[in-house]
Amino acid sequence: MKKTDPLEHNPLFGQLPLELSENIRSINPWWRGEPLPDLPRFHRWAFQRLRHLLDKGMAPAAVLRGPRRVGKTILLKQIIQELLREGVSPDRILYVPFDELPSLEGIQEPVLAVARWYEKEILKASFNAAAKQARPVYVFFDEIQNLGSWAPQVKSLVDNHPIRALITGSSSLRIEAGRDSLAGRITSVDLGPLFLREIAELRLGAAVAPFWGDNGLDKIVTQDFWMQAKERTKKEASLRTRAFAAFSERGSYPIAHEKADTPWPEVADYLNETVIQRAIQHDLRMGVRGQKRDEELLEEVFRLCCRYAGQAPGQRVFVPEIHQALSSNIGWNRILNYLRFLDGTLLIRLIKPLELRLKRQKSPPKLCLCDPALRASWLQEVVPLDSIGLTQNPHLTDLAGHLAESALGYFLASIPNLDTAYFPARAAEPEVDFVLTIGTRRIPVEVKYRRRIDAHQDTLGLRAFLEKSVYNAPFGLLVTLEDDVEVLDPRIITISLPSLLWLK
Repeated sequence: MKKTDPLEHNPLFGQLPLELSENIRSINPWWRGEPLPDLPRFHRWAFQRLRHLLDKGMAPAAVLRGPRRVGKTILLKQIIQELLREGVSPDRILYVPFDELPSLEGIQEPVLAVARWYEKEILKASFNAAAKQARPVYVFFDEIQNLGSWAPQVKSLVDNHPIRALITGSSSLRIEAGRDSLAGRITSVDLGPLFLREIAELRLGAAVAPFWGDNGLDKIVTQDFWMQAKERTKKEASLRTRAFAAFSERGSYPIAHEKADTPWPEVADYLNETVIQRAIQHDLRMGVRGQKRDEELLEEVFRLCCRYAGQAPGQRVFVPEIHQALSSNIGWNRILNYLRFLDGTLLIRLIKPLELRLKRQKSPPKLCLCDPALRASWLQEVVPLDSIGLTQNPHLTDLAGHLAESALGYFLASIPNLDTAYFPARAAEPEVDFVLTIGTRRIPVEVKYRRRIDAHQDTLGLRAFLEKSVYNAPFGLLVTLEDDVEVLDPRIITISLPSLLWLK
């Protein structure tokens, strides 16, 4: 039985409202022989990964997920620019920003409708005919998650046509909702704020190759990897220190370093409006079956995530504080759902307790913010993380320790295929800040973010975990403020937070 093409069975085949068709033409200037607007020369780490997936990926579509304002749209346009420089015919490239086209409202199956119009008006051939002529099409769909039925439409498109697609979304909840129907057809890439090495390149103009690449996790379960990593970071200590000072000062959103001369209060207002408020008021406003979510509750939950970043406050903290703030008796399950919504925007990561011996722990998740700058902007409180800043503000040391733990947790949770949990305190075992699981092995990680380290007291959690053979932990990591910390126990490797963040 011949497979039908859904793009060809419509009485209005190839037609769009005039306003919408003109808008799409205007945002694809290469069709008119015009260049793209000026783009940053700086490429985020995901550029090469996405470029590879677009041409040679196993799946026909790649999905780039991440919070707003981390550079997803810029990445799409940089890839389009490179395709044009390589000689790809302009009519083979379609770009549609779904959050910038209000004229799409009311159109049935907008993804397929735009595809029909593009075939007829721009490509002047069907996708299949163009592919047979060695003219395959590249499709770029930006912020697609706000379309109610985007996944079935993309599935129909890639199932019936030999195209390559790159899709972005700011809500991983809505992106994940489409994964079932797109199984085997998409590859996902998560993009958070800048890595420390990227801050060095964007802010300081110094490009350094990562020590910790993307070629598997097996090597990180060896002590040699971490010893070599420490030696590498020593050689780049001056640049790393300057980059970490910039991170401490302004966080890791690209705009904060692109506009390094802009006063912090202006940057803070911008982040509040375009990242936090946009996520709360736009990305999360609608729940299941169109039910509106409580914006005031979302704001309060996010405020508490900022206040308790790097900690696992749970029900005993959230319920009474929200009850006091909102004068409303809101239960823990509803609050936990809102925490998951925020985790879905990738503004926070919920680090779950380690599950051992098939026993699910009842401990609450640990809260890790994507960037301390969001906390600084939302709570209007700047907490330095670098050594110089903490020397000048010693009263902030304990709070900085929590934020350091938050920054490290988000960093670890963002690494593909790395299972990151934390080990809550038990009757006879102290808490361990993070536990990394790679295959059958585990690496406990403890953060002690202060100038003076007690080699015995500050390693109790690590040593207790290492001494339990059932946990199969070959060594542990002690993450510190300074580089010169030494612990005599050969099973414990010390590494500063700036050095660890510098590796990716």
